[in-house]
Amino acid sequence: MNTIRTLFLDVGGVLLTNGWDRRSRQQAAAVFQLDHDEMNERHNLTFDTYEEGKLSLDEYLRRVVFHKPRPFTPEEFKRFMFNQSQQLPHMLDYARELKAKYGLKVAAVSNEGRELTEYRVQTFGLREVFDTFLFSCFVHVRKPDVDIYRLALDVTQAAPEEVAYLDDRAMFAEVASGLGIHGIHHQSYESSRAALAELGLTLP
Repeated sequence: MNTIRTLFLDVGGVLLTNGWDRRSRQQAAAVFQLDHDEMNERHNLTFDTYEEGKLSLDEYLRRVVFHKPRPFTPEEFKRFMFNQSQQLPHMLDYARELKAKYGLKVAAVSNEGRELTEYRVQTFGLREVFDTFLFSCFVHVRKPDVDIYRLALDVTQAAPEEVAYLDDRAMFAEVASGLGIHGIHHQSYESSRAALAELGLTLP
């Protein structure tokens, strides 16, 4: 019998590609002829601050890319960043169908920077999927800090045992499980569909 009333979903790596990951930065370095090692070091020093909503994308780029003159503009670089976001197969439709069939509350629990978040929400129609957005840039705390999961429970007024949570990072799912949430390491559409079916969330 289904006891799940609420679904927490990571966004990057579950519904969409990651917003600005290692692979994207490697591609950016090649396209814009940047020193990848230098860019990556600067990125690692400041990206957490951006994801926590304490830095704008322009400020992040000034620190990581535009600390010296470039033959391209920040707008060109941001356009490249946004274009890295793509929908992953099946998962958005699957989430919509689960929500509709079971009347689930659905919350995003995701580490994202504000401008990337706003672009992805608008471009991929995420308001149709989510009732609540607990992005790190909005709540100023990042996974795996347990406080983001506690906040998600408070905001949704969900009991942990009534929540299923998908994340492509195993450790993040494990941290949520420590609170009594049904944390699921998302590895593929098929694996997550099977895991949620075991919790009673089935689709034809």
